[in-house]
Amino acid sequence: MTKFNEQTKIALVVSQFNNIITDRLVIGARQTLIQAGIMDDNVIVYQVPGAFEIPRIARLVSQIPAISGVITLGAVIKGETDHYQFISEAVTQQLATLSVNAPIPLVFGLLTTNNIEQALNRAGGKAGNKGSECANALLQLFELEQQLV
Repeated sequence: MTKFNEQTKIALVVSQFNNIITDRLVIGARQTLIQAGIMDDNVIVYQVPGAFEIPRIARLVSQIPAISGVITLGAVIKGETDHYQFISEAVTQQLATLSVNAPIPLVFGLLTTNNIEQALNRAGGKAGNKGSECANALLQLFELEQQLV
């Protein structure tokens, strides 16, 4: 199991849009990271206006030498226009590219749901907390990368 020290810092890049959802994702991610041994002060939240801004800030944060890993969290909820599709596809594509090229582990945590109820269910409701799941994914990546190096 990977051991964490006072230098292990995790960045959460979080969309402020739909913050009723993203605030809950942050809580889930933070709790999981702290339970794994990462200090609360070392879980650093970078808030961006919306999901579209997540990839740029995630890229910049991933280049900060003190940051050990990045979790991206957002919620795009389908509305009456095609905006949902364009944002979801653009952000997903950019984060996939960034994840492959980033110098540190980066985890995708963008909820894309048809309605607010589905989003709430995935942010601590009956479908679990995707923020917590993303934190667990990051912890697994740390473990795997430690084995490979």
